[in-house]
Amino acid sequence: MTNLASTHLLVLAIWLQETIGPLRRVWFYLNQKFRIGNIEVSATSLVLGVIMFAGALIVARFVSSLLQRRIAARANLDPGIRYTIARLANYFLITIGVLAALKQAFGLDLTSIAVVFTALSVGIGFGLQYIAADIASGFILLFERPIRVGDRITIGEDEGDVQSIRLRTTIVYTNDRIAIIVPNSKLVSQSVINWSYGDARARISIPVGVATNSDIEVVKDSLLAAAEGVERVLEDPPPYVQFLKFGDYSLDFRLLVWTREPNRHPQIRSDINYRIAKLFRARGIELGRPVQEWRLSKLALASDNAASLLDEERHIEGDSPAKD
Repeated sequence: MTNLASTHLLVLAIWLQETIGPLRRVWFYLNQKFRIGNIEVSATSLVLGVIMFAGALIVARFVSSLLQRRIAARANLDPGIRYTIARLANYFLITIGVLAALKQAFGLDLTSIAVVFTALSVGIGFGLQYIAADIASGFILLFERPIRVGDRITIGEDEGDVQSIRLRTTIVYTNDRIAIIVPNSKLVSQSVINWSYGDARARISIPVGVATNSDIEVVKDSLLAAAEGVERVLEDPPPYVQFLKFGDYSLDFRLLVWTREPNRHPQIRSDINYRIAKLFRARGIELGRPVQEWRLSKLALASDNAASLLDEERHIEGDSPAKD
């Protein structure tokens, strides 16, 4: 029995030696450091660095989401502030993860990392200046907050609600749910209309031109009546009508209304225009139109009639018998 146990132990020892030997060699090669300039790297350290970076991304996303949920419980905080805090925490954790991953993978200390980033900054200055400007503008938007998540903005001919402010771009959704991807530098360097900045109220201007013989008091009362009871139009401040000018062929007015939902201003404008058209038609108010164009048309018609009469007279004279 003792001999049998000894035999088993001997076989186990031989198997372990044959198994551990290759594993040791594999582990040796995995941990063998290769020098690239002043940087030493091994396969094991590189894999661990990648794992640490991936872990940092997961933790940053989890913490950012947790902060947004926790801060969202505070009703007195603006949604833009909640988003800014969550984004900054996300960027901070990712930065820490990148530094830790670089140290683990390449054995870089802070001095070496500073040298690497200095070299990268030179490359950015030559070839990636636009990307660097977008990233810097992203931090400006998060800290200065001229544009916040949820704001209604107009950029050129595009208008929509800010969905998210990312590191390099900002996502804006239009009323048609079309995503517009705007570089952050464009929002910082160019003029942008922010309907939601400061006061939540926004004024909507609706210009109207009526015929020059219209009763201005009836026009004013009709415009004010068109704004009464329209959904999303505020009663305070009340709607107001301005007589802008005497146009070439019209009297130009402007109806001003206020709303707390500037993102719905196209629909508000449409609802009021429908009511203006009905009231003008019911009260006999005509819209201004070019009088000169009508007069030219009448003159052209008279010229055509005169030409037709002259042709008829010539035809009659030609058909009459010649006198002896």
